[in-house]
Amino acid sequence: MNRRSLIKNVAIAATASILPLSEIFSKATKPVSLPKDGAGFKRFSLGKLELTILTDGHIVASPVQPFVAPKATKEAVETNLKAAFRPTDSIDLAMNVLLVRSEDRLILLDAGMGIFASESEGWLLQSLERAHISVDAITDIMVSHAHPDHIGGLVSKDNQLVFPHATIHISKIEYDFWLKATLADFSKSELRHQPDFLKQIIPGIQKTLNLVKNKIRFIDIDKPLYDCFTFQLAPGHTPGLTLVTVYSGTEKLIYIADLIHSDALLFAHPEWGFSGDTDIDLATASRVKVLKQLADHRMRTFAYHLPWPGLGYVKNQDRAFAWVPDVFSTP
Repeated sequence: MNRRSLIKNVAIAATASILPLSEIFSKATKPVSLPKDGAGFKRFSLGKLELTILTDGHIVASPVQPFVAPKATKEAVETNLKAAFRPTDSIDLAMNVLLVRSEDRLILLDAGMGIFASESEGWLLQSLERAHISVDAITDIMVSHAHPDHIGGLVSKDNQLVFPHATIHISKIEYDFWLKATLADFSKSELRHQPDFLKQIIPGIQKTLNLVKNKIRFIDIDKPLYDCFTFQLAPGHTPGLTLVTVYSGTEKLIYIADLIHSDALLFAHPEWGFSGDTDIDLATASRVKVLKQLADHRMRTFAYHLPWPGLGYVKNQDRAFAWVPDVFSTP
C-alpha cells in the first residue's frame, strides 16, 4: 500500500484506529510477530538493581534515505553501509525497552509502539509475558519523549490504560510541546516536507497524552528520583528529549533513547541527521555533545534503536565516534 492510500484510508484524529508508524515513513516489511524461538528479553544486574531489556520489535524502512541521514549524499550513505556489512536498500531499527527493578519499584523506560504498531512492532507485552512480568506490577514509566514508538504502549485500542498502576514521568517541556504542536513547529525538521504525516501523527500523540494525563508526573531534571535515576535534557530530536542515568552504588548506565538511530551511519557522521528530528541542527549539536560525554567518560550506554540488545560503549574515532557493542559470553 502506498503512502497516498494510507493517508486516504486512515484518519487518526477522527477514529480510534492508529496508522502504523513505519508504514507512514516508508514501505515496511511485515515479519511475523515475536519469534517463538526468541526469548524477547535479556536480564542482568547493575549494583543492587535488576535490569531487563525487552524487545518491542523493530522498524524496517526502505529506502534508507531520507528516513536516516537526510543531509548526506546517497553515495556516502551506501559507502558507509557497505563498510559496515549492511544492506544499502533498507535499514532496520531495533526497539529496545529497559525495565528496572529496585527493592520496591518496577520501572519501564518508555512503553513501545503499542497502538501505533505494525506486525514487526508492538511486541512489548509479549516480551513482558515471557519475562514473567505482569502489567499490573509496573509502578512507573519514564517517557524519554512523546514519539509514537515510545508512548503508543501506554493505552489500548479501546482507550484503556495498559499499565493501570503506573505513574508516568515525562519532561514538562516535552508534554507542553506536543499538546500545542502544529505544523509550524516543524519548520526546522525534515518532516516539514511530509505535512500529511504530521497531520496524522500529531493528533495521535495528543490523544494518547490526554488519555494518560491523570497519571502524569513531571520530571524534575535537577533532582534524582528513587535513589537510582538522574536526568538530562538533549533537545533537538524533540524539544524535551530526556536521557536517564540509572545508578546503583558506583555502577551506572545511561539511557540515551533516540539520541542516535544508526550505528552504521550516525556515529561517524552525527551531522547527517535523522528525518524525525524536530530541529535537525539542534539534534546534531545534542548528539555530538552527548556522544563526546559518553566517549570521554567511557560510560556504559543503552539505546532504544541500536541493534539488540542496545547495550555498549561510545569511543572517539577519526574526529567523530564509533559504537562498541557490549559482549555477552553467556546466552
